[in-house]
Amino acid sequence: MLQVKEVSFKGILKGISFDVRPGELVVITGPNGSGKSTLAKVIMGIEKCDGGELLFGGETITEKDCVERARMGLAFSFQQPVRFKGLTVRDLLKIAASGSEAFLEDETKGVDVFLEKVGLEPALYLDREINASLSGGELKRIEIASVLARDAILSIFDEPEAGIDIWSFDNLVKMFKEMRKKNPKRAIMIISHQERIMKIADRIILLENGRISAQGAPEQMMARIGGGLK
Repeated sequence: MLQVKEVSFKGILKGISFDVRPGELVVITGPNGSGKSTLAKVIMGIEKCDGGELLFGGETITEKDCVERARMGLAFSFQQPVRFKGLTVRDLLKIAASGSEAFLEDETKGVDVFLEKVGLEPALYLDREINASLSGGELKRIEIASVLARDAILSIFDEPEAGIDIWSFDNLVKMFKEMRKKNPKRAIMIISHQERIMKIADRIILLENGRISAQGAPEQMMARIGGGLK
């Protein structure tokens, strides 16, 4: 599905190579400053790599921008959510869901279902603007809801646990499990150093100093990582 080949970026990423297969949940972890968020942005096309190649579905996307990559089936949740003055939560979710086959097959549920999946009451949020009136945790959950609405081929989450203080980690993990069960041909890539998220991965990739230092199954990798990610 996704192939990352010898990708470099401004000395932050140094020849990164790995792939993500259909149906796989991959967690990218590593110490602060190891290049995790930069890697996610390079894959999404927010940043352009200065070396190497990216392929998605067998097609090179190295020169494509983030809009083109989104149209091909990539979705991204930022570590720090973006605010959209004048745009309501309902508008955002409708835009996100407009290309989703699953949503188009059953529009009777409306976009309410996506807010419910992230623990927000639709009646309290659908008509609110995505601006400073929302807390960081609320914005984070709304952004995650928009990624769910996309039903993308590959969904990338950059530290989805960040800022979620009311909605529990257990519910976050449950949501990822439900995504996998509902769409076994889709793939998920999560940037995280949270143990509860790493435990549900098919594979963990450890990034250190801009390079992949190890990768493997959760049991193997978590024993190696221990408590040394901070």
